Amino acid sequence: MIRFVLTAALLSWIALGSSSAAEPTEVQVYKTPTCGCCAKWVDHLRDNGFSVSVTELKDVTPIRLENGVPRRLASCHTAIVEGYIVEGHVPAEDIRRLLDERPKVSGLAVPGMPIGSPGMEGPNPVRYEVLSFGADGTRVFAKHGP
Repeated sequence: MIRFVLTAALLSWIALGSSSAAEPTEVQVYKTPTCGCCAKWVDHLRDNGFSVSVTELKDVTPIRLENGVPRRLASCHTAIVEGYIVEGHVPAEDIRRLLDERPKVSGLAVPGMPIGSPGMEGPNPVRYEVLSFGADGTRVFAKHGP
């Protein structure tokens, strides 16, 4: 009888644990206080289920340099998510893929501020690439746009 009760309790605990919603993935974003497109990108992440903390700095360059983002991949904000660096207007779907696949890269970047990327919505969107970067160089991770 005790064995039955313990087994039932264990099964109930497993069922409750597996049915509870997973905690949202934490993203730390570094941006300047006056950048509206960065704020829109933060909204994009939140709308896609991420929990976002924002630190506003006069200059994000030191964060970018400390985390090994190549200058040619720079954009207007830098984020850190589960040990990966995310530079610029990377779509949430690509961050999810990065976290699911866990490639051996430092992170993802969308250089510049391409029209049509999350946070940079507007007329005449352009085709843009999300690049992975790290010790093995830079590669195309995803392509977006018309």
